[in-house]
Amino acid sequence: MSRSSALPQTTTVVAADSAVTPSAVEIDQYRNVTDLLLQRYETAPEHIAFETRQVGASIDQPWTPVSTRQFTGQVQDLAKGLIASGVQRGETVLIMAPTQYLWAVVDQAALFAGAVVVPVYDTAPAGQLSSIIADARPVVAFAAAPEHRERLIAASALAKTEAPTIWLLESGPHSPLSALTDLGDSVTDAQLEERRIEAALDDVATIVYTSGTTGSPKGVLITHRNLVGQVLNTAAAYSEVVHESGNTVLFLPLTHVLGRALQLICIANGMRVAHLSDPKEVVQALSILKPTFLVVVPRVLEKIESAAAASARDKHLLPLWRSAQRTAIEWAQYIESGDRAPVMLRMRRAFFDRLFYSRLRSVMGGRMEYLLSGAAVLRPDLALLFGGLGVPVIEGYGLTETTAPLTGGRPGSLVAGSVGTPLPGNEVRIAPNGEVLARGVGVIAGYRNSQQNEDAFIDGYFRTGDIGSLDETGALTLTGRLKHVIVTSTGRTISPESWEQDVEQHPLVAHATLVGNDRPYLTALVVIDTEAALSWFSERGDSAPEALNATSFADCRDGRLNEEISAAVGQANAAVPPSERVQAWTAVVLGTEQMDDFVTPTMKLKRQALLKAGAPLVDVLYA
Repeated sequence: MSRSSALPQTTTVVAADSAVTPSAVEIDQYRNVTDLLLQRYETAPEHIAFETRQVGASIDQPWTPVSTRQFTGQVQDLAKGLIASGVQRGETVLIMAPTQYLWAVVDQAALFAGAVVVPVYDTAPAGQLSSIIADARPVVAFAAAPEHRERLIAASALAKTEAPTIWLLESGPHSPLSALTDLGDSVTDAQLEERRIEAALDDVATIVYTSGTTGSPKGVLITHRNLVGQVLNTAAAYSEVVHESGNTVLFLPLTHVLGRALQLICIANGMRVAHLSDPKEVVQALSILKPTFLVVVPRVLEKIESAAAASARDKHLLPLWRSAQRTAIEWAQYIESGDRAPVMLRMRRAFFDRLFYSRLRSVMGGRMEYLLSGAAVLRPDLALLFGGLGVPVIEGYGLTETTAPLTGGRPGSLVAGSVGTPLPGNEVRIAPNGEVLARGVGVIAGYRNSQQNEDAFIDGYFRTGDIGSLDETGALTLTGRLKHVIVTSTGRTISPESWEQDVEQHPLVAHATLVGNDRPYLTALVVIDTEAALSWFSERGDSAPEALNATSFADCRDGRLNEEISAAVGQANAAVPPSERVQAWTAVVLGTEQMDDFVTPTMKLKRQALLKAGAPLVDVLYA
């Protein structure tokens, strides 16, 4: 079995408009991504790789440990079943399921069988699902539940293609997966190995269809080289974070490349993984599983911050909590600068640690060493807050097209607001218009539809569509999206993200969207966090407006909410030049049954969908 070969210590090389970090690991001796699991199996077969629970079991029921040997055996047996069922090398296998242990088994088994994995969100709308099936043409699909199977069959009919053979993700002696595994009894170990090693590094391992905040999904071709290179180089950059004695709780969708990459990194490096399909179970799970590391999206940290404030308010300690927040942020700023904190700050920090910080760390399990925030931009003050609490936040940046992480802050040199330097094997360049360009081991060669490559690359670099800048160390700071830039009818160009992020700091606001293209002045749509708003009205003893319970998109005209949020709008306006201030705004709710139409599985707003639905309300703002 091939083993990774560490290269000399890598240092980011910075030029006027670019930063590159050489590879830390030699990967050409790997055959394909399946080598990562087998190498780990050879190294530590009895090490616990996963913690699992039975379907329907509560969080506090005992979790069952799964060793690397057990996991590898399940993967190989299922791979034999796939081969026996007729799956050929290079054919596509679709997985439609929420995050769970069996997802990991099926993913690896398909790769061992030489197939190409196509993950899809279990919440994917019919039109999107049918377009993916029409393009990917899966021969086999794995579905989490009977309703998912029916949706796959309906989507295949809509795509006018034969439905794949569908297996339900159910385990047990008489389950569909057991039946598929039994088919593999006729396949020998030698035949499996022959199939496993057929794929080379430059062959496609998976096609990931971007969920997208706009437009139709694109089929992103991710090779074995992309996966192996990113997994090994990222692990080399974060040896303090990903290690054998650590564990994590994975609740990000495994359909998303970030969740998938994290799982592979953990498999390759012996970090124990527990899966959660319902993010609402995370807080309770943390105190039971006690992870050392957690990957989150910014919205999760915002909700923790809001929950802490609400708890302090209930106990009549809100002013004290606000002081604790300021102290944590100030403390983290001293950590960043490397300067010694003043005596009074150290005393305040010790006081608040006993009163608040230690309790929050306990809520997170008491062993949390680091958080990684990805998938969207994190507010700098929020990163500082958690760092000051004693749980440093690593901010990272990447896209599906870069096989997840492209840049990341490093332990010991974290800077709030920066997404760090390029990870080993990657390069970032800033184009004259400010666009972030990427090249490296994780950057794809192209899309399944080659016509989509024409505007995606320039001079060998992938165009990310993000706007950013590099500092003297090569650290990247993101400032917006090219497609989000607003050009008013007066010719003024405005990046909306700063104003939007300021408004989104309010606990009652889920999202804020600036409007103004070809208009004389700026307006905004403010999306209410319905869960937080309902709690807010309940705490006040007030009746909530009916709009908060709407099943579909609706405006939310309520004087009490408007008065509360107006302060946030005013603060955001005060932080920008007069020409970039919002003149009028309106509050909206997305609807309990339409949330997936407006928000991606990683909690990013589908801006164009919101603007389309809110167009009549926007017209009123300009009337």
